[in-house]
Amino acid sequence: MELRALLPDALQDDTEIVTVSVDDEEGMKRMIDRVSASDGVAPDFIMLSDPDHSVIDRYGLFNEDAPPNRPLPIPATYVIDKEGVVRYRFVEVDYRVRPSNEDVLAALEALR
Repeated sequence: MELRALLPDALQDDTEIVTVSVDDEEGMKRMIDRVSASDGVAPDFIMLSDPDHSVIDRYGLFNEDAPPNRPLPIPATYVIDKEGVVRYRFVEVDYRVRPSNEDVLAALEALR
């Protein structure tokens, strides 16, 4: 799923994309630089740093099989409405398996 290409114009005003990573602030900066260098465009969504994995733990996504020196979450995608209710979730241990943009957009459209 390419987040920068996800939202059509009709959804941009009332939709917020947020990513959460266990990387610290320095690691997040390196990630943003790497993403930006790939095509010269910086991410236009919020990227949160969660090195203590408090958000990841709250959603039950801490990966117990991750190496001890590299706590990695289980990859997940959520659509949460304005009242904080989870309306869609996609959780997959294999980080290479992601929901399609169409699936996420359908969940967002269902909120309208």
